[in-house]
Amino acid sequence: MKKVSLLLLRITFAVVVLPHGCQMLLGWFGGYGFDGTMQYLTQTEGLPWLVSFGVILLEFAGSLAILAGAATRLIALGMIGLFIGMIVTSHWNHGFFMNWSGSQAGEGFEYHILVIGISVALLLEGAGQWSVDAIVQKKQQHVFQ
Repeated sequence: MKKVSLLLLRITFAVVVLPHGCQMLLGWFGGYGFDGTMQYLTQTEGLPWLVSFGVILLEFAGSLAILAGAATRLIALGMIGLFIGMIVTSHWNHGFFMNWSGSQAGEGFEYHILVIGISVALLLEGAGQWSVDAIVQKKQQHVFQ
């Protein structure tokens, strides 16, 4: 059962976070694309250029890596830091709940807590048997025997 649950966690993570990465990098799903996102992150949020680039890269490529189960623990750790950073810098003052009614000045952090929870589980447990990480580990064991 653990095999299936870790795969489902990775799929769920990618289904939820990858579209946000696609908004940021590609402009899909109503997003601003790379240039617009970089402008927002550097000018409105005040992040350095390199950090802004890392945010976009982590949400897009990191989601794909987690889906494949590649460098899962490392990417999960990065996501934990990223989403805690988003809560602290941009979402804490808007409260817990998302802005479903449009009556808040911004979005709350409930979504971020879910991503952090999934990331913590993947950090602790790894990607599972059906992953690139498992294939790499098997090959490394074979080489060092």
